[in-house]
Amino acid sequence: MSYKSIIVNLAVDAPPAATVKLGIELAERFGARLIGLAAADVPPLVATGNGMVYEGEIMQIQRTEIEKRLAELRAEFERLVPASIFSEWGQSVSSPTRFLSVSARMADLIVTGSEKGENVFRAVDVGSLVLGTGRPVLVAASNVEHVMAKTVLVAWKDTREARRAIADALPFLAKANEVVVATIDTDRDESLRDSLADVAVFLEHHGIMARTESIAGEADGDQLLTFARSIHADLIVSGAYGHSRLREWAFGGVTRSLIEESGISRFMSY
Repeated sequence: MSYKSIIVNLAVDAPPAATVKLGIELAERFGARLIGLAAADVPPLVATGNGMVYEGEIMQIQRTEIEKRLAELRAEFERLVPASIFSEWGQSVSSPTRFLSVSARMADLIVTGSEKGENVFRAVDVGSLVLGTGRPVLVAASNVEHVMAKTVLVAWKDTREARRAIADALPFLAKANEVVVATIDTDRDESLRDSLADVAVFLEHHGIMARTESIAGEADGDQLLTFARSIHADLIVSGAYGHSRLREWAFGGVTRSLIEESGISRFMSY
C-alpha cells in the first residue's frame, strides 16, 4: 500500500512555502502526484448596528482580493514543485473546509497545516475535515517542511476509528525506525492489553516491528502528548472521535487535544 495522490491544503492567511515543501517531500517519498488546493469565501450579508448590510460593491472587492491571493498561492505552488513531480492545482472562492472535503475524492491523503484560523471563511476547520472527509488527514506541526515519521506513536483504542487509522497509516509505519503502539489503561483492563498484542501481530505481518506500551492514568490528551514527547515521537497516529450536533463537531478530550496541538504532526482518521 502507498499514497498515490496527495492533497496539500494552502491557507490563504499563512505563508505557503513550508506546507508546499512538505507536500513535495511526501510526494517524492511515496511516488505520488501532488494536488495543491486553496480556497476562501466572502462572508454573507451581515446586518450592522445601524441596520445596514454590506453592499454588493464591498463584497465584490473582497472577492477580488481573495482571487488575487489564490493566484499568488498558485504561483508559489507551481514555482516550488519540481517538474519531476506530477502536480495539479485547484482553487475556489467558497468554504475552504467544504472545498477540501469535496476534493478529497481525488486523493489518498490530505495534508494541512496547524494554523488555528478562527475565520471559517478563510481557514479549514480541521475537526470537521477529519470527521467529514472520508480520507486520512495529516496535520503538520507548525512550520515544518518534513514529517520524517522516524518515531511514530500509535494511540490505540480498541475501536473502529483506531483500526482505520492504523490501516491508513501503514505507508508511514512501514518506513518508520520505531513504532510504539500505546494505550491509556484507566481500568487495568486485561482485554485492552490483549488487543495491543493483536495490533503488534497485525503490524508484524506487514513487516512492521512495533513495541507496545500501557499507560496508567486518566484518558486525556495531555497525558498522551507527554508520553509522545518522552519517546521523541515526530508523528502521532490516532482515530478521531466525535459527532455532529447542530452543525458543530463535538469531540472527546484526546481528539480535541490532538487537534489543538501544534508541536507534533498528527495523522488522524475517522
